Amino acid sequence: MIETINRYGRISFAELNEQWKRREESHGAEFSRTTFNRHRDAILDMFGIIIECDRRDGYRYYIENKDVLEEDSVQNWMFSTLSVSNMLDENVALHNRILLESIPSGDEKLQQVIKAMRENRNVMMTYRRYGSATAKSFSAAPYCVKLFRRRWYVLVKLDRPRHGDSDDSMAIYSLDRIEKIELQESKFDYEPGFDAAAFFDECFGVVVADGTKPERVVLRAYGLEQHYLRDLPIHHSQKEIRATDDYTDFELFIRPTTDFKAHLMSRGGWLLVVSPRRLAREVQQWHQEAIDRYEKGV
Repeated sequence: MIETINRYGRISFAELNEQWKRREESHGAEFSRTTFNRHRDAILDMFGIIIECDRRDGYRYYIENKDVLEEDSVQNWMFSTLSVSNMLDENVALHNRILLESIPSGDEKLQQVIKAMRENRNVMMTYRRYGSATAKSFSAAPYCVKLFRRRWYVLVKLDRPRHGDSDDSMAIYSLDRIEKIELQESKFDYEPGFDAAAFFDECFGVVVADGTKPERVVLRAYGLEQHYLRDLPIHHSQKEIRATDDYTDFELFIRPTTDFKAHLMSRGGWLLVVSPRRLAREVQQWHQEAIDRYEKGV
């Protein structure tokens, strides 16, 4: 329903019914008004999408708040996921020609974390860092989860802060590095004023507590990278500030953390740091170290 109404812009119930009957799962049956109203209410509850009827336009239905379909929200992610799943179900014969990416984090761990979040229960986690010979167990209060670069992460409030963190209570962990997670009977008081989106607002990815301060960063994109950045901004604060025949400059207000610098490195010579100069020198040094490794390896 959402896809059809959004595609047509405005559509009558009779036209919507015709579109339904053309679908394989309808088996030629009518789309009843009762079913339509039930789905309409469910769509509002699940995705926050409001489907209204314009009586002055021949009783045509339309999506009143289409901006919801553009937001970076759980509801929109759910809608997109279900839409892709629906499309795959309709084209199962093409399964070997539709290639997807897997997410290594197990569903069981994610379910446990979300259950703990829903019930405000502490969890006991056993976590092994990369390069560590032993795993460590500790208690924590899960505040939110975030998907980044095919990995699920959980942001927690620690009972005992980690040494060296700038934020003395919050830390983030990758679910695929968690060896064991158990829900505890004890509960925590979730801070009512905590805003998960605002917490990560100035971040590129998931590095949040290393002490890096947000600052203005100007990047210069060459070649096709200019178009890639326009279509897929690096950060929500990204703005285009200058365009020439050879390059385009983009401005961001972001924490230049390790994961951000790694992304800049991955773009090679197509993306240049204009300012701050300190960041430019750091990325240049990383490139030079990579060159040195190549030269030693040949």
